[in-house]
Amino acid sequence: MIQHGPLLERLLAGDFICKITDEDAYRHLSQEQTQQEINHYLRPLNRRLVSNDDNSLYFLGYHELNKDAREHLSSQFALTVQSLLPLLEWLQLVQETLGRDSALTAGDTIKLQEFVLRTEDNQSLRQRLSQLAGDRFFNSQSEQVDSQVKQIFRRLKEHGYLLQPHVERQYYIVTGKIDYLIDVIRFIRDEEHLPVDDTPTQEALF
Repeated sequence: MIQHGPLLERLLAGDFICKITDEDAYRHLSQEQTQQEINHYLRPLNRRLVSNDDNSLYFLGYHELNKDAREHLSSQFALTVQSLLPLLEWLQLVQETLGRDSALTAGDTIKLQEFVLRTEDNQSLRQRLSQLAGDRFFNSQSEQVDSQVKQIFRRLKEHGYLLQPHVERQYYIVTGKIDYLIDVIRFIRDEEHLPVDDTPTQEALF
């Protein structure tokens, strides 16, 4: 298992691995033998490798839902729900600002300056951006559109939803964690009956 050591450390630390974040690691995890070896190692830890429905993303789940696992999942789910509405609003804002016909998905590219310019030219979008940036998840203290957008994108990068290939170039690539987020939203909508689809725009995302 030495050859899987660095990968296991990342997974155990809570990393989500997709083609965008690490193509080599993703390809490695796509191999059935690797999956079996990693799951064999993780079994005593009550963990296992899981993927989303499209197999575009790998992360760790629990092998058995015992008491400790349920408590941990409940706390993680609570944190996800707390950030869900601002993230959903961001998805909608990007879709409307950039004139997209569908929700963001892994591999999509967002040019920060294009997003800024289109937002500045629309008073309604500026107001929504300001409210979104002031949310405690993004925690922007600025009143300038450029600074608000940069703070939002910085936080999304920190949480693994965006990747910035070049620090000096202001464009971002959407990672597979967005697909995971949308899966969570769909689960909440269908199973928990929480109000995440109150508007036609929200419904259209899914």
